[in-house]
Amino acid sequence: MKLIYKNLGKIMTKCLMIQGTASNAGKSLIVAALCRIYTKRGYKVAPFKSQNMSLNSYTTKENKEIAIAQVLQAKAANIEPTVDMNPILLKPKGESCSQVIIQGEAVGNKDFFRKYDKTKATQKDIDNNLMDDEDYRIIAKEAVIDSLNNLKKDYDIIIMEGAGSPAEINLREGDLANMGAAEIADANVLLVGDIDKGGVFASIAGTFLLLDDADRLRFKGVIINKFRGKQELLCSGIERLEEIIEVPVLGIVPYAENLQLPEEDSASLKEHDWTKEFKSNDDHIIIGVIKLPKIANFTDIDPFDTEEDVEVRMIEVHNYQEKIKDVDALILPGTRNSTEDIMELEKSGFANKIRELSNESKIPIIGICGGYQILGNKIYDKDHKESKLDEVEGLGLLDIESEFIREGKIVKQSLATIEIDESPDDNGMFHEIFSKINGEEVTGYELHEGTTNLISANPLFKIEKGIGNNDNDQFDGAYSENVFGTYFHGIFNNYNIRREFLNALRKSKGLEERIGEDPFETSVENSLEKLANIVEEALDMDYIDKLIFDE
Repeated sequence: MKLIYKNLGKIMTKCLMIQGTASNAGKSLIVAALCRIYTKRGYKVAPFKSQNMSLNSYTTKENKEIAIAQVLQAKAANIEPTVDMNPILLKPKGESCSQVIIQGEAVGNKDFFRKYDKTKATQKDIDNNLMDDEDYRIIAKEAVIDSLNNLKKDYDIIIMEGAGSPAEINLREGDLANMGAAEIADANVLLVGDIDKGGVFASIAGTFLLLDDADRLRFKGVIINKFRGKQELLCSGIERLEEIIEVPVLGIVPYAENLQLPEEDSASLKEHDWTKEFKSNDDHIIIGVIKLPKIANFTDIDPFDTEEDVEVRMIEVHNYQEKIKDVDALILPGTRNSTEDIMELEKSGFANKIRELSNESKIPIIGICGGYQILGNKIYDKDHKESKLDEVEGLGLLDIESEFIREGKIVKQSLATIEIDESPDDNGMFHEIFSKINGEEVTGYELHEGTTNLISANPLFKIEKGIGNNDNDQFDGAYSENVFGTYFHGIFNNYNIRREFLNALRKSKGLEERIGEDPFETSVENSLEKLANIVEEALDMDYIDKLIFDE
């Protein structure tokens, strides 16, 4: 019989933490599933990940920056994502350095492979805004405690997510991602092991072996995740594992096929790897996405995955020849360094191929955020925020120029209306597409340090809320003939834009146009429901109920 606790009245907020034997063990989705399960039971539930390292981030309504994984988990709980759900976000910048975002705002950079004392700072350290080890620990821990307390004021249950593995014993001192966070929250912990990678029993037993006694006592159960096959084959192994670790295995979660849910790290890019065999482009739209060396916020392409007749193809910068020839459109996604990425495109010869596709083949080319900057004539970087060069040449496909002159980063949720000149100088593909939905609203979120000035390109969106191209002109984006760019992440989450763009491509290939319900929104909600049902059926939920509610 299920334990029904919600009839007991208001409860003190309870915390349960999900940790993993390694990255990509499935922690994020288990957290999302538990958020949905307990939300459907009538509780107010919030996700929480104290420290996340990800290049896929999102702007909350507070205009703060958090990891995209907590946005999905909040959606599973049917609540608005807030900065308190991810108080520490680390965005890798390369060379072992990460940008540190505390409670949604960038506060400096941290080299986690080097012990650093600000009293011994070099001029390079100062120029790089490098954070002192002790300062970071103090600020980060205060943020974790503060955000956790903020959530406790409004929610009955907090489902926490760890990062990496708790068995990284070299990082235990000062840890805030796994056992340190569990200790702050006084949370029971469940350990998730990924059987699909192999060695799941060893990874689970090894994790327990490496924990100290106090940390080991917090672990109350184990989840075996991503299993394919007959569960009876695992019985003897599970019995022996439980003898070794002295906690129960709470269930075996089967590998969930065809979930259409955003991924937070670059492992998801392999789903679209250029070596993958794709369907014929005779009855499919093939969208090429350039896998820029510094690619970021690649979840912008996720909505295309839900379109039945669309294939998304990631194309390597230095190995593009075979997979570029039959694309129907090309997207330059976000990047954490547009100046370095355009130089890599030039070095590989890919830049000239993109120009050829645009100018000669008239393939539609789209740039998002850093990809938008790359489409222009020049990128100026006189303060050397991204490179050692004062300026670099862009692709020259949009008559725009971008520069890095801001003191800080724009972090905004944005709203705009499509504003297309009814009698422009050019009547290209994107003028025709956007004219069909002229005046309609679009939403997105902005995460950029650059500004962009339009020379002769047409502005695309009239800003209602947000910043867009720069602080002065109240417009975002630009278009010209078969090219457009925008600073709006999530641009293709807007079904009106995605629908008209794809229908134009369908029409050009003699395929049937499609209308109706947005398959992306439908698929995310359906996938969350499917995931929650799979997890609830697989796990011993009575046992988990007791962990959460019993003192």
